[in-house]
Amino acid sequence: GQLPKGKEEFSSMADVYNHELTPLQKHVAFFDRNKDGVIHPSETYEGFRAIGCGVALSAFSAVFINGLLGPKTIPENMKVGAFKFPIYVKNIHKGKHGSDSGVYDANGRFVPEKFEEIFKKHAHTRAVYDGSLFVKLEQERKQAKESAKKK
Repeated sequence: GQLPKGKEEFSSMADVYNHELTPLQKHVAFFDRNKDGVIHPSETYEGFRAIGCGVALSAFSAVFINGLLGPKTIPENMKVGAFKFPIYVKNIHKGKHGSDSGVYDANGRFVPEKFEEIFKKHAHTRAVYDGSLFVKLEQERKQAKESAKKK
């Protein structure tokens, strides 16, 4: 069937999930709460709240992250309303910046050597980079809420 006018680009953006995601795409996909391929500031906010961040930090993060990354990831020839700041999962590799750790290459692929170098230096876990940490934090938070309700 035909999609309603204006929904075509969202459908094509959701196609990103029909293919193997790059590690960088996996890292940000947690925040694409409705899995349409586009992360709106409200979804970034919801994602931060889901992992236990407070209202203020979640709101600041949504504005900051979407404000910086959104414009860099907008597909060419696509017009987006002012101050919408959507982040397109498919194009997240375009959001790389000078202060990046180098754990992802220019195409969003994971660079294990760079990760190991950082891991040895800072002892962080791989889960931060593949997005699984976010899912784990959200699940733990939900379980804690459920056990609190049962008491």
